Amino acid sequence: MANKPILAGNWKMNPTIAGDAAALLQGISDAARAQDRVTVAIFPPFVWLLGVLELLEGTGIELGAQDCFWEPSGAFTGEVSAAMLAGICSWVIVGHSERRAMGETDDVVARKAGAALAAGLSTIICVGENQAQHDAGDAGPVVEAQVRAALAECSADDSQRLVLAYEPVWAIGTGKNADPEHAYRQMRLIRDTAAGIIGAKAGARLRVIYGGSVNAANIDDYVELPQCDGCLVGGASLKADEFSAMIASTAGVYATAAQ
Repeated sequence: MANKPILAGNWKMNPTIAGDAAALLQGISDAARAQDRVTVAIFPPFVWLLGVLELLEGTGIELGAQDCFWEPSGAFTGEVSAAMLAGICSWVIVGHSERRAMGETDDVVARKAGAALAAGLSTIICVGENQAQHDAGDAGPVVEAQVRAALAECSADDSQRLVLAYEPVWAIGTGKNADPEHAYRQMRLIRDTAAGIIGAKAGARLRVIYGGSVNAANIDDYVELPQCDGCLVGGASLKADEFSAMIASTAGVYATAAQ
């Protein structure tokens, strides 16, 4: 059975107050419950995970973490392992461009992805070119290289729990979303590259999604694309009304496509 498309809300380092996190979750719960076409997952900061987990029952919303470490335990002050998260979350994000900007290498991303999948977590691996690479026409080679590196510790057996997110760095938090045709070409490249590594059948099973200044006004432009299995949403996921509208709109697009 094919996986559902996913709409993932990355809260980043927000909100600062526990009550705001609860209110945000409450604000999107009705929209999540009202549909069954799309997996809705939220990714709060580590400190809110347990509190949010208690509020998720009956909402249909799945819980994820924004990062993980690759070792299961040990003297790694400040880190949280995939093995620790596995008892709380069902999802994790690795390789987000904001983490890469703080020094994460392709090798680190691959180790985190391998650890997350081994721990049983469904894993979103982010890839994407920066502004200079985009302007130079190097988006394709950059994205392909990142995918190849990220899947170094992955296999065909991981494909059901594997999501690759195309997030052009120049579009994250800037309000400059990628042209849908450009996004389509990169998502097709991502799937083709992954299929060459883990096999054609596995490549068809994994999900490829778009992220980068996605909002209620433009999300249909992406989820209507043939290669797109959903979106990774940043700032818009912190606005309950807007994220709820995105859930409803995305579910409608995939319901129509299934007819």
